[in-house]
Amino acid sequence: MTTVHENYPIVAEQMLETVQRGWWPRRRQRADVPPLPPGAVYVFRVGGQYREYPEGMTFDPSHPDVVDASSVSLVDTRARLVEAERVVPSVSEADTFTIRASFTCQVTDAATVARQGIDDVTVPLRSYLAGDSELSRASAAHRIEEVNAVRDEATRRMTAYTTIVTPRIAGMTVEFVGIEVLTPEDLRTWEQKLRDERRGQELLRGQHEFESQSVQRLAELIQQGGEYVDALGVTRNVIDVAAIAERTHRREDDDRSHRRQAAAQAGALTHEREREQRALHADLLRTLVSHMGRAEHFVDYQQVLQQLMEQGTVPAAGPAAPAVESAPADRANGSPAKLTGRNGQGPGPHYIKDEDDLLD
Repeated sequence: MTTVHENYPIVAEQMLETVQRGWWPRRRQRADVPPLPPGAVYVFRVGGQYREYPEGMTFDPSHPDVVDASSVSLVDTRARLVEAERVVPSVSEADTFTIRASFTCQVTDAATVARQGIDDVTVPLRSYLAGDSELSRASAAHRIEEVNAVRDEATRRMTAYTTIVTPRIAGMTVEFVGIEVLTPEDLRTWEQKLRDERRGQELLRGQHEFESQSVQRLAELIQQGGEYVDALGVTRNVIDVAAIAERTHRREDDDRSHRRQAAAQAGALTHEREREQRALHADLLRTLVSHMGRAEHFVDYQQVLQQLMEQGTVPAAGPAAPAVESAPADRANGSPAKLTGRNGQGPGPHYIKDEDDLLD
């Protein structure tokens, strides 16, 4: 079965001229009768009657119906799928629903069809659809956006309607196949716009997620070290091996230069510390000598110098620790004071007891 795109079931009609009588038997010229398309039959009008030319018989120009016919109709007898539409209201006066019903149709009596002159079978089918008033009341309770609900109600209503009131066309069999409610064009455009917007948002969100994952993965790779990143760049043909080698050599040269500078700075710092240490010792010695010159008790100079040499520092303020000091008890008794050196020891071997010894 094919969908109707041209006239159906009467494909064409043509008036025929009267064949004149003569000496020879009357015959109609073959060119006077239009060619018969596949699946169609001839129906000739003879007087007031419509007569179907026998199907399957070779066309005979001398056939009585052919010779006496005043017109001919070409009737398609094949089964066809025919669609008929009906517009029904919605809850809004500005919007309507379009209902499209499908039927299978086939000619059973070509002569009757030719007599009725049915060249467009959708005309009686649209009249049949318009006979169901309940369909309009059902659709009028819904908004245009509720097209799916209208589809359900229209399907139930048409199933019941075609069962109770079957479609009838003279000379044909008609059977109801199904129904669909077309989506209004403005609603279709709106839904398509929403769909495209949602898809765009989902695509953008997916791109952001992929970018975040790529950034996180790249950060993890960078944390593994510069060598790993260089190796990754080489595998992806982003970094040249020669560039990596040149950068490595340059970094090694920089490291050696930094080490040399650090060593030179460390040596200079050590030299400066030694110089400051020597200057400090000299200041300490001058301070000590100046202080010992004013001291009232004996000082073992050799031990003080040895202490400075060993420790490197002495208190800059206050008297130096005396090598020999008189005990207060001895002074009170009028007896000579007992001389003691560092740590309670006696005076050293170079100690000068009195001025006579100094002369010796």
